[in-house]
Amino acid sequence: MGKDSKMSNRDTVIIRTSVIGIIANVFLASSKMIAGTLANSIAIVLDGVNNLSDIMSSLVTIIGSRLANKSPDKNHPMGHGRIEYISALVVAAIIIYAGITAGVESVKKIIKPTASSFSALSLLILSAAIAVKLFLGIYVKKKGEEVNSSALVASGADALFDAILSFSVLISALIYIYTGINLEAYVGLFIAAIIVKAGYDMIKDTVSDILGRRVDRELINSIKSTICKEDMVNGAYDLVLHNYGPNRFLGSVHVEIDEQISAKEIDSMTRRVMDAVYRQHGVILEAVGIYSQNHGDDLTAKMRTEITEFVAEQPGVIQIHGFFIDMERKYISFDVILDFDIDDREKVHSHIIEGTERLYPDFEVRVTLDLDI
Repeated sequence: MGKDSKMSNRDTVIIRTSVIGIIANVFLASSKMIAGTLANSIAIVLDGVNNLSDIMSSLVTIIGSRLANKSPDKNHPMGHGRIEYISALVVAAIIIYAGITAGVESVKKIIKPTASSFSALSLLILSAAIAVKLFLGIYVKKKGEEVNSSALVASGADALFDAILSFSVLISALIYIYTGINLEAYVGLFIAAIIVKAGYDMIKDTVSDILGRRVDRELINSIKSTICKEDMVNGAYDLVLHNYGPNRFLGSVHVEIDEQISAKEIDSMTRRVMDAVYRQHGVILEAVGIYSQNHGDDLTAKMRTEITEFVAEQPGVIQIHGFFIDMERKYISFDVILDFDIDDREKVHSHIIEGTERLYPDFEVRVTLDLDI
């Protein structure tokens, strides 16, 4: 299946799952609000209001998915995939608003309590709601994970939270029936806090996507493995992926090849690599940079070994690659990846350069400090 077909199927899954969520939440919201009104229960009413926010969330998810699937245009050449992150923020804002509203109403109920009158019907509705929400939460979260939709995953997790909250409302109702102790306003306040927390977590997670979170290590390693299957490639490094929405990546990479390979062979090789990565991973490589691997004579090999051993001894060094020595121009070049835990990266960088120059003072040394991505 091509990438376009996968994206089309993804949009279909998101929309279908969201519609199922809307239908279920319309039923739940109307049932709970009727039951809550009849029982004069603020907790049940607020539980129903929470379902209304879920309906709005599903609608925003559908709209966001449709807009994100718009074709690229002059102003947005990489498409509109990041709209999904914006829609996720809107969903989070709706969730937080619902939580704050629920909290305000619960506080009012604590200050001016009123007696509740639970019936067998209201308890039955609550029990049914718990079962529906459990099924819906598991289903929506699973579908969200399958298609990598943060909005669906959040909706599924929210539905599972709702099931727990509805269960707490049911328990408080039973406590009131059998003991006369009215805890529903406090349960409502607890529900409000949980809703706000869920919205906050969703915002934090989505902002992380917008800022550019670390790409899944499994995907990185899988792409590098595909690249290294090319006969001419001796190693793949510096793979950078730019996220333009869920499952939409544009990237670049450096490959290490033998120095005697011609420009014609390099051009053919890079095209094969780009094609293989797109077909197998749906990732567009906009550039494939080249590291020339020179084997040279015994002196070159000795220099490479000594410098590599020295650099590897420095604190925080994760990897050394792109090593090249130009004996005629007296030039040494290589890249170093340092751990993010190193406080003063520039100090280590300078120390590596100075140490290499001490080993071979007749050579110009250039060390590129790469990121651990």
